[in-house]
Amino acid sequence: MSTTVAAPAATAEAAAKGGKGRTIGIAILLLALVGGGAWFFVLKPSGDAGPKPGEVVTLEAIQVNLAGGHYLRLGMALQLTEGTQEADGSKALDAAITVFSGLPVGEVNKPDVREALRKQLLDRLKERYHHEVMEVYFTEYVTQ
Repeated sequence: MSTTVAAPAATAEAAAKGGKGRTIGIAILLLALVGGGAWFFVLKPSGDAGPKPGEVVTLEAIQVNLAGGHYLRLGMALQLTEGTQEADGSKALDAAITVFSGLPVGEVNKPDVREALRKQLLDRLKERYHHEVMEVYFTEYVTQ
């Protein structure tokens, strides 16, 4: 009789220990899944990093007529994408003339407007060069 009483007590105690162990095992499994998910969605490097920078082509400075008899002397350089061998500078100079011509000198001298114009010019260059130009840098920017 004592073995019958001892057996259910031992079984209940073992079941309690097994329940705690199972809970801890499930918690560890959940932490591993959450950690793996976080790495996959946040920390994992993406396979598509975009175009890589290549050669920088410096163009000769040009003078662009602004409003009121003023002008802008603009020099620029084009950051080409890797693998692009040449860039016809005439497309870039034409785009710059289109973007800057006729603007008031007071506007083109404002830093925030100058940056907006640079972005507008870059958008035109990406279109004209079929995304072979990834950045445009002003090397000279003088108004008079």
